[in-house]
Amino acid sequence: MPSNHERRTDDRAPAATTRTILRSDELTCPSCVAKIERALGRTDGVASATVHFATGRIEVDHDPSRADAEKLVETVRAAGYRATRAPF
Repeated sequence: MPSNHERRTDDRAPAATTRTILRSDELTCPSCVAKIERALGRTDGVASATVHFATGRIEVDHDPSRADAEKLVETVRAAGYRATRAPF
C-alpha cells in the first residue's frame, strides 16, 4: 500500500506531494468549506484539500512544482476568502 505521500487521488494528482497548511479567519459558515475545497481541488497539481471550519485550518496536499504555496493562497482568495500560509 502506498504511503500518504504517494497515494494518487485522481489523474491530475502527482506521485509525490507536499502538505501545505494555510489559515483563514474568514470562514463564517459551513458552505465556505465546500467552496474552498472545490476551488483548491480544481487547481492543477493539487491532490487533496481539507478545510477545518472550526479552526480555519486548510490542509493542501500538492505538487509544489505545479502549484506552489502562493498559488494556493491566490486560489483561496479567488474563491472569496483571505488565507495565509501557516508558519507550522
